[in-house]
Formats: sequence, C-alpha cells, structure tokens
Amino acid sequence: MEPRHKAVSLISGGLDSTVLAYNLMDSGWDVHLLSVNYGQRHKRELEFAQRTAAALKVEHRIVDLTSLNQLLQGSALTDAAVDVPHGHYAADNMAITVVPNRNSILLAIATGWAVSLGAKRVAFAAHSGDHAIYPDCRPEFVSALNAAERLANEGFADEDFRIFGPYLNVTKAEIVALGHALRVPFVDTWSCYEGGEIHCGKCGTCVERAEAFALAGVNDPTEYMEPDFWKTALKA
Repeated sequence: MEPRHKAVSLISGGLDSTVLAYNLMDSGWDVHLLSVNYGQRHKRELEFAQRTAAALKVEHRIVDLTSLNQLLQGSALTDAAVDVPHGHYAADNMAITVVPNRNSILLAIATGWAVSLGAKRVAFAAHSGDHAIYPDCRPEFVSALNAAERLANEGFADEDFRIFGPYLNVTKAEIVALGHALRVPFVDTWSCYEGGEIHCGKCGTCVERAEAFALAGVNDPTEYMEPDFWKTALKA
C-alpha cells in the first residue's frame, strides 16, 4: 500500500473544523491536527479539539500563543473588556468578534509545520457564511496567502503544496449535512464564544449553529442556555 499524503488541518474544536478533520480522514489523507491557544475567551474549545484527535487517533499539537493576546485587544474574543455580541452571525455587530490577522497567523504556523512534515496540504474550515464579517475567510485571501507561502517556502515545500479551504463556497448547513453523513459526533464540538459550561444560545456562533442544524434537517444534540433564541435572532 502506498503511503498516504500528509495534510495539516487547523482545528479549533468547533463544528466546521471537526467535520473537516473527519472529511480529510475519510478522503484518505494522513491527517495532523493543529490548534492554537491565542488567549481566546472560549479556549475550552481546545478540549473538544483534543477529543476529536483522540477519536481519530491522529497527531495533535496545541501551540501556546497566549502572550499574543496582549497584542490583539479590541476583539470580543480576546479582550475581557468587550462583551460578546448576541444575534445573528451576519449582523453588523458581529464585526467586534474579528481577531486582527488571525487566520494569517494560524495558517502561517500551520504552513511551517506542514513544510517540516513534507505535507502537501494545509486545510482550514472557513465557509461561505464567514465572508460577510471575516476578510481572512474569503477566497481572495486564500489565493493571495497561497501565493505568498509558496514563495516563502520555494525549494522547501512539496511541489504540490497548497493551502486550501474546501468549504469556502459551502454553507454551514451543508457542513452539518456532511458531518451527519460522516457520523461526526457533534456533541463533541464547541461553538459558543462565551466559553461557559454549556452553549449560551445567543452569541453569533450559537445562533448560526442552531440555524444550520435546522436547515440541514439534522438533530441538534447541543445543550443551549437559550435554545429558542436563534429563531428570534433570525427575525430581527
């Protein structure tokens, strides 16, 4: 049997990146998972990333960049003085959840590891619903970063190396449907930006999560503090 090609996949512990990990495994990749602790408010998501790595029996590294938090203030995800906004994920107030240059930082680290491993791919799970708020989740960004990283690692990276986001033009509901087909244990994923004991049900990612399950027609096993808030948010 020929050796499988290696892929480094960013995993936050959230639904999208967890489905991506299962998707890559199902597609025959030799998956290496990478998480980053950048001092995010909802750092408990990393526990869920570890669960996925254990379930898939793959290598998982967590990079400690907690000191970076001091440089990334002003975001609801990294600044304790900023409240996490409630409502629909596409609402204007969700812009406060942008962490400056986050994907550039995370993907650069993932690329460094991928080059050292001789991996052909770095994967991340940005999807079409992210485009409105997060500029570093758009196809144009991925294309530009690909060019930059290939140039930065010319002669060292695999000739077929590239960064890719297979869900860039896919909806959250479609990701849920794919995860359901792959038998992803959704209960072992974490989305809530509040980072409490259970999902708040009111932050943008909770609303988006609940909506995606409903649109996909898949049972949502998530325990929310406010399980019906998402319906109100959609009408707002």
